[in-house]
Amino acid sequence: MKIYVVQQGDSVDSIASSQGVSVEALTYDNQIEAPYRLAIGQALYIRGDDPSEDRTPLYVFGYAYPFINPENLDNTLPFLTDLYVFSYGFTENGDLVPPMADDDWMIDRALEAGVRPILTLTPLGADGRFNNNLVTTMVHNTQVQQRLIWNLGLKMQEKRFGGLDIDFEYIMADDRLAYADFVARTTEILNQFGYQVSVALAPKTSADQAGLLYEGVDYGLLGAAANRVLLMTYEWGYTFGPPMAVAPINLVRRVVEYALTEIPVYKMSLGIPNYGYDWPLPYERGVTRAETISNLEAIQIAIENGAEIQFDEEAMTPYFRYWKFGVQHEVWFEDVRSYQAKFDLIKEYGLTGAGYWQLMQFFRANWLLLSQMFEARKVGD
Repeated sequence: MKIYVVQQGDSVDSIASSQGVSVEALTYDNQIEAPYRLAIGQALYIRGDDPSEDRTPLYVFGYAYPFINPENLDNTLPFLTDLYVFSYGFTENGDLVPPMADDDWMIDRALEAGVRPILTLTPLGADGRFNNNLVTTMVHNTQVQQRLIWNLGLKMQEKRFGGLDIDFEYIMADDRLAYADFVARTTEILNQFGYQVSVALAPKTSADQAGLLYEGVDYGLLGAAANRVLLMTYEWGYTFGPPMAVAPINLVRRVVEYALTEIPVYKMSLGIPNYGYDWPLPYERGVTRAETISNLEAIQIAIENGAEIQFDEEAMTPYFRYWKFGVQHEVWFEDVRSYQAKFDLIKEYGLTGAGYWQLMQFFRANWLLLSQMFEARKVGD
């Protein structure tokens, strides 16, 4: 396996010839469609030998909404251990709120592919935002917790889920201990019925990190409470923030290094983004809003606007600028180089999992690269 960066004057024919692969393999692996245009600076996955037998086993999963394109899901499932169905909410009384669309078909396809479906629990309100008041009500009321855990067990049995993921964000600082107790109680009960429980953690770099996103998240307590944790190492670059990499590797590394002081490494999965952002410039705080784009869309934007893709060696992330209708834009996204950096980090620290937010768009080069370095664990391994 190699990574090739497109130069001025390259074509799919010249690259395939110089790299010793067929045009069909090059275009298929990198999802390059006719008329086979390329962007200068575009990173391409170059197919090599078949993966070796001694690849590192890795717990691989990703979140998906029930309205995911079925073809995208089918293409992704062979690379996964678990499929996290996003998401179920809950009421102040502990009743479950189902996803916005039917998820039975996703569960069926996952099970047919030998992938374990996981119920993702979030406190999302009707407005689609995380409701920390709902979290406060639940974690301080034992009866509501009991009802919620009971309903989770029934739903998991009914739907054939194989586990639970607790994805709460913006937890109040005063709820830190009660939230950890809730995760511990849920894990203890569901483990008795063979269900794994994971918890998603905001990307902290110290125990006393300030901010609503961090203060209610205790790495040590939650790491002890759950069977597995996901470090949500993405969203440094986000919809309302200034243009920057979504998951700059230098900042991702700091989160991992702190997490390892609080959580056993065998429980830990690295969060990986499967998307990018396009910001109109100049950026104005509170006004500018970035558009979420897929990695393939980012490349097409560069091609259509004659932009040359750059690569930030500190963040280990591709980016570029372009003009459209008199407005300059800045785009940051993921490619095989940025994924390589994240996979290398997983190996360097001996992490045991990789979790993708999210699987709605299929980026084949990522999965081919992943499968060269790791072998996805299957349930029971």
